[in-house]
Amino acid sequence: MSTAIPGAGRRRAVTAGCLGVIAAATLAATSGCSTASSAATPAAGGSRVIQVVAAENFWGSIASQLGGTHVKVASLISNPDTDPHSYEPTTADGRAVSVADYVISNGIGYDAWAGQLLSANPMPHRTALNVGTVLGKKVGDNPHQWYSADSLHQVVDRITADYKTMDPADAAYFDAQQQTFLTRTLAPYDQLEAEIEARYAGTPIGASESIVTPLAESLGLKLLTPESFLDAESEGSDPTAADKAAIDRQIATRQIKVYVFNTQNSDPDVMAQVSAAKAQGIPVAQVTETLAPANDSFQDWQVQQLQGIESALKQATGT
Repeated sequence: MSTAIPGAGRRRAVTAGCLGVIAAATLAATSGCSTASSAATPAAGGSRVIQVVAAENFWGSIASQLGGTHVKVASLISNPDTDPHSYEPTTADGRAVSVADYVISNGIGYDAWAGQLLSANPMPHRTALNVGTVLGKKVGDNPHQWYSADSLHQVVDRITADYKTMDPADAAYFDAQQQTFLTRTLAPYDQLEAEIEARYAGTPIGASESIVTPLAESLGLKLLTPESFLDAESEGSDPTAADKAAIDRQIATRQIKVYVFNTQNSDPDVMAQVSAAKAQGIPVAQVTETLAPANDSFQDWQVQQLQGIESALKQATGT
């Protein structure tokens, strides 16, 4: 197993400097640095190309595949070493949002900076998709909904519906793209999710942070790590001594069969748990928060991680 990705570290709160960058981005966007139009860019043959900006590349990958040749997608966060929680947008991000026809943000308190960019660059023609709003989630709920198969499918439906609303002349094309994505592209992902749930539902696992919570729920696994520890690690706050002691006991007594580690967010407490799990012969599976490598597709990224989790579960249970 590899160690944490270089450059990854504890979460940090979004700083006030972010607002200054947003203000600069607004000035740049409104002073002739870029041109905004009231309609999507024409494509060859008279069709439209919808200009899409995704706050994070996992949603950007899906949006690109659903839109095909009728969209052009830019993801603001694509570097695996970048923490979306504490990201500070650049003037280039502000310009991208200012000319976008469609902006996708995660919401649920995960990327508040994206909402600030939208507010700083208002455009009457723009459509904005907030994933949390689509899913009925609020700030305080688990924001990592791209790790939930059910949530993912809801977002796929919504993106397709939005494309058809923005470009009704190409509605049939978007329907075909969605059908291909669901029945062929996403099939290995859906199959692995179903296989893991059917074989390993109820298996107790531990995890390094709350990104694993919706994944465990989606797979039917029993996550024993205290939620307060998972949230503290995700938010960059200090976990309690009681939580750390509880996790140490779970590992020492092998109450958990597998430990799932987000390699993009590590600290001494988490690394100590990883080492302790390995010392006890508990398999450690790895996940990342954003696409790794950055040019991977959503489905390839997820399938690789699911295969790692399935392998760890098989090793731990012998089935």
